[in-house]
Amino acid sequence: MRPSVLILSLFIVLIIPVTIHGQIEEEDEFDRMLREEVEVADPVYKPVLAFGVGSFRFMGDVNDFYSNFLGSLPGYKFNVSTFIDNRRYYRLNFFMMYGNLSGNERCYIDLARNLNFRSEIINFGINAEYSFAHLIRRDRWIIPFVSAGVESFRFDSKGDFYDDYGQPYNYWSDGTIRDMPENSPGAHESVVIQRNYVYETDLRSANLYGMGDYPQTAFAVPVDFGIDFRISDRVRMRAGSSVHFTFTDLIDNVSSNDNSARGNRRNDRFSYSYITFHLDLFTDPKTYIIERMYADVDLDYTMIEDADGDGVFDFWDLCPDTPPGVEVDEFGCPIDSDGDGVPDYLDLEPNTPRGAFVDEHGRQITPLEIAEELNRSENAVARDEIFTDPAGPAYDYRVYSGRSFDGIPEKFKMLDIDGDGFISYEELIRAINMFFDGNTNLTVDDIYELNQFFFSQ
Repeated sequence: MRPSVLILSLFIVLIIPVTIHGQIEEEDEFDRMLREEVEVADPVYKPVLAFGVGSFRFMGDVNDFYSNFLGSLPGYKFNVSTFIDNRRYYRLNFFMMYGNLSGNERCYIDLARNLNFRSEIINFGINAEYSFAHLIRRDRWIIPFVSAGVESFRFDSKGDFYDDYGQPYNYWSDGTIRDMPENSPGAHESVVIQRNYVYETDLRSANLYGMGDYPQTAFAVPVDFGIDFRISDRVRMRAGSSVHFTFTDLIDNVSSNDNSARGNRRNDRFSYSYITFHLDLFTDPKTYIIERMYADVDLDYTMIEDADGDGVFDFWDLCPDTPPGVEVDEFGCPIDSDGDGVPDYLDLEPNTPRGAFVDEHGRQITPLEIAEELNRSENAVARDEIFTDPAGPAYDYRVYSGRSFDGIPEKFKMLDIDGDGFISYEELIRAINMFFDGNTNLTVDDIYELNQFFFSQ
């Protein structure tokens, strides 16, 4: 590669990105100067949706801590929450949970305690939550919480009593499971079998312990605690765990009222450890942007007044007393379509030929009618003082009384482009455009005076 090409490539790769980055930084700084983010004084908070996954763990009569802990079953949670106080410390949560509870107990001494079950549960509940946000700085991204509530849930417990071939499980004191009881006559010919963990037997229907057709719906008190991780203003992640104190002892189909299974006297409980994501999709933004383009300007409100209501500010309005409803041009003057000096709203003859003489109502009059009218007037000039202007048909006849032909003030003579001693409409518009473009020394007062002179010609 030639050196010149290499140098050009390095320039493109290194210099141009730096330049663009610098421009972006300058634009960002300029944007920060013109805009200010302001926090909403009293924001309105709307419900927040949450969903997540976790694991259930059963704590009841049928329970082996180690196997149950390692064999925790997955569960799912959906939650809708809303604040119930202005300080945002308290929330009200409506939740639904779905999953499975399971217990598998092995006992090598008391063979009757070799119990197992699995129960599908679904529950609906409500709880009140307290956030420790007031103890944490507002910019912290970790906030602990606790909650308590009430829920209703349904369970449906089943047991695993048979293998894939329909053989019942027989638990032996040596820890094996065989196809014959340990005390049967042909026990020496027994074969070891394995559990398939297919829960095929409905425990309530089996009525193993004589408890009959017990209800499979119950209430519970859930106590929840955990930590919120703030990802953004609208997204947070929650890691928590809840313990559910139920009002039933029959989830595992074992009760303290049954002597054969010898259950404990406590009601069944279960826990749920989870991670959920909370999405604030509906709340209005907590801040808004103030445009500071004119924040430091001492605005003169007289410049944006519009006394005649024609849509043109008084400062630029060359015809400040336009009647209501009259269409105006960009300078606030009534539209004069035929250019005869009489605005359309007063013009009784709106299509007068260009350059024709008209009366105060915009109706065309002939030079002879002008002369006759002047002769009848006590201030009329002699006929020989009427002369023809060779400048064109627009000014075939000019009559002046009491002043010379060239009556333009000295400071406006430079605006008379065609040198006819008359400021035409086109010359007036040109002067106004030059004023707004900054190409003239005329002041605002001069523009007003020029406008008055134009209409007094």
